[in-house]
Amino acid sequence: MVKPVLLAVLLISGASTQLSSSDAYERYCVECHRELPTSLQRMFMRYLLVYGGEKNVKAGLKHYLKYPLKEISVMSDLFIDNYGIKQKTTLNDTQIDEVLDIYWERFKVIDKLK
Repeated sequence: MVKPVLLAVLLISGASTQLSSSDAYERYCVECHRELPTSLQRMFMRYLLVYGGEKNVKAGLKHYLKYPLKEISVMSDLFIDNYGIKQKTTLNDTQIDEVLDIYWERFKVIDKLK
């Protein structure tokens, strides 16, 4: 009888450790974007095409996260019509910068081209 309770405690603590060990990008971005048909990597490529480089991509994304408008989105009108515009972020500037640094490192292509 004690074993099932112990197993449940281990599973719960393991799940909470897994959640707390994920980085800011995983915590704040991936969960919501998981439901969308376009991956975060594909969205990154769209931002890269529009903004060109790291500094401009990060500035464009930060601005969009703080002030989401259809007019400044890089997503297609069809995508926006189907899924809408995201809500204004609740993250502070430090959290946004952390997320964008992780996002950039995860999907940048410059070091991956050979």
